[in-house]
Amino acid sequence: MVGFLLFLILCVICWPLAILALILFPLVWLILLPFKLLGIVVGGVFELIGALFTLPARILRSF
Repeated sequence: MVGFLLFLILCVICWPLAILALILFPLVWLILLPFKLLGIVVGGVFELIGALFTLPARILRSF
């Protein structure tokens, strides 16, 4: 909702810039999509490494 209100304010102040932002937003989103996926993968790898390091302590704690 805040983003939409900011867009409306931009429309009132400078409508050509608002139209340019409206056109460029999907392109920027598509360009940044691989980096978001890479971030998800790296986060998953760190979670896996952390789980592997804490596995012996979890096994010992269960006894």
